[in-house]
Amino acid sequence: MKREINVGVIGAGRIGRLHAQNLAYRVPGARLVAIVDVFVEAAQSVAAELAQAAPRGGLAVHQDYRRVLEDKSIEAVLICSSTDTHAQIIEQAAEAGKQIFCEKPIALDLKQIDRALAAVDRAGVKLQIGFNRRFDPNFKRVREAVAAGEIGTPHLLRITSRDPQPPPLAYVKVSGGIFLDMTIHDFDMARYLIGSEVETIYAAGGVLVDPEIGKAGDIDTALITLHFANGVLGAIDNSRQAVYGYDQRVEVFGSGGMVAVSNNVPHSAVVSNGNGVHASLPLFFFVERYTESYIAEMRAFIDCILNDTTPPVIGLDGRIPVVMGYAAKKSFEEKRPVKLSEVAGE
Repeated sequence: MKREINVGVIGAGRIGRLHAQNLAYRVPGARLVAIVDVFVEAAQSVAAELAQAAPRGGLAVHQDYRRVLEDKSIEAVLICSSTDTHAQIIEQAAEAGKQIFCEKPIALDLKQIDRALAAVDRAGVKLQIGFNRRFDPNFKRVREAVAAGEIGTPHLLRITSRDPQPPPLAYVKVSGGIFLDMTIHDFDMARYLIGSEVETIYAAGGVLVDPEIGKAGDIDTALITLHFANGVLGAIDNSRQAVYGYDQRVEVFGSGGMVAVSNNVPHSAVVSNGNGVHASLPLFFFVERYTESYIAEMRAFIDCILNDTTPPVIGLDGRIPVVMGYAAKKSFEEKRPVKLSEVAGE
């Protein structure tokens, strides 16, 4: 009989619930055994929802995540709690010998990230970071085309990433800003697609969607240019509000061609009549758009434990996009290009 990995999920919010559902029903080799949240009612709600898939006796429900770390029968943990708790829990989970999956970002402070990564190295455990878009079938195909030379030598990268609506202002105030919250996924995607590191970033932005976001000290619209070590030029555009839905597009242009992916839609039917040509709007938000990628990244995490292989998204992959976020922030504030080396050690 194939070995199963006992897993505990720390954090029962939207993303924790999603991962718990996938572990319970869609990830071979995983056995969800515990769910934790400081708001214990949230954990109880997830446990009740997943009761049919739970092991005999049901899911263990805790308010204190340390109960999971103390449980010797639990081999792996998912850290889906608030960002300000990630680094501390990574350190403690590593010391407890757990295999670790952590949602992005590891932390908003690079020194905290470095301490967490050092703890992982000392303990010799695995750490996978939750950049789920790498596992999207569309973006994976773009990466494969670039890596295989199907478009020749890459010259230009374009990433469009626009949300259907802004997050709550309370979230904006603690998010670290658009570059560390929203664009961080695009920074990781840029590195992944091109297979080279970014050396210099120039960012411009403004408050064009909601003045309250500006009052909270953030921007809601941004355009970022990237200069890669291999010579590729990149551009990322972000908006907190696309009225037509979740806009997620990528294009890589090269010496021998181009590869591009457009938005996922609920169906491919196109209605043409006297009033125009009508197609479906993009899927509304990230849970719907990236359903497959969330399942695939969790399967990859469990597989790397079962097969004792390196996780596909390692701790360093969690650190570099944070550096890129700070470089973009510095560039926006100082209105100049910023080398990543200027902020890499902060």
